[in-house]
Amino acid sequence: MHRTTFLTLGLLLGLAPASAVLAQAKGTIGVAMPTKASQRWIADGDNMVKAFKALGYQVDLQYADDEIPIQLSQVENMVTKGAKALVIASIDGSTLSGVLKKAAEKGVKVVAYDRLIRGTANVDYYATFDNFQVGVLQANSIVDKLGLKQGKGPFNLEVFAGSPDDNNSGFFYDGAMSVLKPYLDGGKLVIRSKQTGAMKVGILRWDGATAQARMDNLMSAFYGKDKLHAVLAPADILSIGIISSLKGVGYGTPKQPMPVITGQDADLPSVKAILRGDQTSTVFKDTRQLAKVTADLVDAALSGRSPQVNDTKTYHNGVKVVPSYLLKPVAVDASNVKAVLVDSGYYKESQLK
Repeated sequence: MHRTTFLTLGLLLGLAPASAVLAQAKGTIGVAMPTKASQRWIADGDNMVKAFKALGYQVDLQYADDEIPIQLSQVENMVTKGAKALVIASIDGSTLSGVLKKAAEKGVKVVAYDRLIRGTANVDYYATFDNFQVGVLQANSIVDKLGLKQGKGPFNLEVFAGSPDDNNSGFFYDGAMSVLKPYLDGGKLVIRSKQTGAMKVGILRWDGATAQARMDNLMSAFYGKDKLHAVLAPADILSIGIISSLKGVGYGTPKQPMPVITGQDADLPSVKAILRGDQTSTVFKDTRQLAKVTADLVDAALSGRSPQVNDTKTYHNGVKVVPSYLLKPVAVDASNVKAVLVDSGYYKESQLK
């Protein structure tokens, strides 16, 4: 009996190092994420670890608390410790040139994850969603809910954009404006503040408190007796702050319903807000798919195969066009929350209560 036990233990102990040796042989992938302040980035990190481990890699996952110097230090340490590849969701995509030059000198492959890394030739691939289409979906939510195609209006609209140092912000904003511009030009939508342009209405670091403060200021300056009918919010992390501001001045009641409010990322608090009627819509970007695409890109590059990309024209980082793989975003509102988010296994139904 004792002999059998020892034999079994020996076999088990023998198997454990085998998988570890495989991961050791394939090497470590450095994954640099911007922050844990958004549920979305936590999911990205978790999914990336699963995807790379399934392919036999070790993963060094680091979060930088939205601090540029911390992320630079983390990436530098990954290179120093011998990472075979880097996957970077940058805080500021224009600040990494120096450290990526060092990475390139060591033959380290670099994938920009969801946010384009700018100003350097030393980024090999870009994995993201169709960011222009994200903005289109957000704007279509406003158009549909207000009945603009049926000639209804005029309606008052205020617009927000993402962080000015995030390359995606311009794509989100431009995509939305490609849909909204005809209604603005025709007077069916009116921006009472006259504040437009991705840089002017951008919220640095995607900070929800800053978005709330800006909404407070807009309401006090331009909406004394006039109603606000819609808010273009580029992400859920901003939508939550905007909703809080509007509730503070009486919106969200039967007499004064919430305006149409958009979002992005399908963060759990915002999905619940959609089901409550506080937020109108979000845009779902399945981070499970993005992690798999990213891991496959890296694995192909490290194995000497040609990584699969589907866009070689759109994303110029100021030095070169970065070969990209774009995934399709999905619009979500109260009518399809279950079909898109629950049936796909992204959330459990119990989480939405």
